[in-house]
Amino acid sequence: MSSPSLEGKVAIVTGASRGIGKGLALGLARAGAAVACAARTETEQPGGLPGTIHATVEAIRSAGGEAIAVRCDIGSPDDVYALMETTASKLGRIDVLLNNAMTPTRGLFEESSLEMWDESMTVNVRSLFTTCQAVLPHMKRQGGGSIINVSSGAASSDMEGLPPGFLVYAVAKAALERFTTALALELRPHNVAVNALRPGAVKTEMAVSELGEDYDWSAWTGPEAVVPAVLHLAAQDASGLTGRIVDSTQFGDTWP
Repeated sequence: MSSPSLEGKVAIVTGASRGIGKGLALGLARAGAAVACAARTETEQPGGLPGTIHATVEAIRSAGGEAIAVRCDIGSPDDVYALMETTASKLGRIDVLLNNAMTPTRGLFEESSLEMWDESMTVNVRSLFTTCQAVLPHMKRQGGGSIINVSSGAASSDMEGLPPGFLVYAVAKAALERFTTALALELRPHNVAVNALRPGAVKTEMAVSELGEDYDWSAWTGPEAVVPAVLHLAAQDASGLTGRIVDSTQFGDTWP
């Protein structure tokens, strides 16, 4: 299946400083989109995970693409609205919103705190409400767009194979998927597609920090494996694929 061209389109990717977000930002840029790379990380911190939004932008520009870095805490509505305005001002429009930023919030239920729960709901769920409300006026003005919410297999009712400690994260991702399908119905009249993508098991800097280099990574993919599915979703509007929860590992097989 050939990849669609995104020439002339503008995409926002949250959580673009590393991991899946960085890989998808690079993939969108290779397909021709101008990309706003959003995250909190502007400088690497001692002992922290590698990667910054500026490094992602530099990688895109070095490959001949167009990108800007926008610092954004997606838990802050002011930051989110500023992200949309900055992107529209500097890049001219917003065609694709890729809600990728997340927090894993791992911990056994008995050991979890209300603060952990609140953080997970803020980053993984409430931020969707804010980003989608903030981007909608832009997409309505231009006659359509595509919103992609990055979910997880943890959202499935089949928890077989999921290790203990992901209850809070699983609940948040399940909420993300219900938000996606409900929002798709409301935004169909505005020609905005809304879909949720489960990327599968992807080896990222965060995954390695949690599971260790000695973990068996043989069945895991890299972020680049998710790109073809994202490009297809990015090219959608409400006349195409919308209101779906799809798995990138099944792209070209069970969907589209």
